[in-house]
Amino acid sequence: MSIFDSLRRSADRALRKETAQAPVQAERTVGKGSNRSETFTFATLPANVAQLQALPEASLDSAFKTTALTLVALCRYEHDPEEAIAMLNFLKGPAEVSTFEKQFIRERMAGKMYKARSFFAGATPQNGYVPTTPHTITVSENPYSFDNENWATLYVTSSGADSPRGIKLRKKPSTGQWFLNEIQCLSDIRIPVAEDPWA
Repeated sequence: MSIFDSLRRSADRALRKETAQAPVQAERTVGKGSNRSETFTFATLPANVAQLQALPEASLDSAFKTTALTLVALCRYEHDPEEAIAMLNFLKGPAEVSTFEKQFIRERMAGKMYKARSFFAGATPQNGYVPTTPHTITVSENPYSFDNENWATLYVTSSGADSPRGIKLRKKPSTGQWFLNEIQCLSDIRIPVAEDPWA
């Protein structure tokens, strides 16, 4: 056997090995190193926990679904804070909204109830952050969103902000469900034009 035959056989073996491992490698990197987005549409926004749980996204089998429902629940805060917290408790899974978190949400939303609405399509500072119907929201990941096993940070974009805002989630391995861990998207945004004395 010539040295060229030997080299060719070695190369063939290496190629077969790489080809066989490709699906395994692809499975390991699902959700990592990408900039995937998912868009969710809601004919109407739920008014209580039962209506939230009736939505197909309430399976919580993806971090994207849980993120979208977190904004849906926060939209309810404007009309019924207690029901909004009840919805968030459902999304928190084994945990619940802490006293600190309740205070944080209350302070961030006080006088600025439009914040939650600003993440939905059609809501702009010019129209007082009134979204179009049906309500549509896009949730995105970045290359670092799934860096830590069973944890994720996904992003939503407000029309009143210059950069996406995060929501942190935690996966429960025994059920495969993703639960809300931390709301990081309620920083201030541009105020509605109608409220801006400098507009």
